This record gives sequence, C-alpha cells and structure tokens, in this order.
Amino acid sequence: MFDFDKLDKLIHEKGRLGIMTLLAARPSWTFQDLKAELELSDGNLVTHLRTLHDNGYVAVTKEMFDRPQTSYALTKKGRQQFEDYLTILEQILKVGRPGR
Repeated sequence: MFDFDKLDKLIHEKGRLGIMTLLAARPSWTFQDLKAELELSDGNLVTHLRTLHDNGYVAVTKEMFDRPQTSYALTKKGRQQFEDYLTILEQILKVGRPGR
C-alpha cells in the first residue's frame, strides 16, 4: 500500500493547497486576488501565507502604488515541493484506480 506520510503536510491542508495551486499557475498573485479567488478570510489567508513563507515555499513582495500592495510567488523550493506533491498524488491515483 502507499505510504501517505510522503504527502507534504504543509501543502496538503485545503487552504494552502489552494494557494500553492494558484501560485503555480502564474508568476504572482496579490493578497486581494488570492483572497477573492480562494474565498478565505483575511485572517485565514494571512495565517496560511505566513506558514508557507516561514517554510520557504512562498516569497513576499511589498510595493507602494496608489496604496500598499503585497504580492506572493512560489520560491524555487516551493515550486519543487509542489511538483513533488503532485507526483505523489499521481502515484496515489494509480494505486486507487487500477487499470486506468
């Protein structure tokens, strides 16, 4: 049987998985865009982003336009961890869907 401990627990949580998926899809996202797309509260989004940032998965850029704007992007480590995570999910699918 498959060793589920191989799944990256930082990414596997629903909110963080959503963040990582969106950040993998384009170079960067603003806080407000992530919030709108994921329908998370400010507090939940901040907590998840902080966890990902503290573990080196996400880079933070703060800029001043008409108002302060914070953007997020995957780091090299974050992109690799996400790719590894997807590979493990694919392995799980192969076990769970034999013959497909």
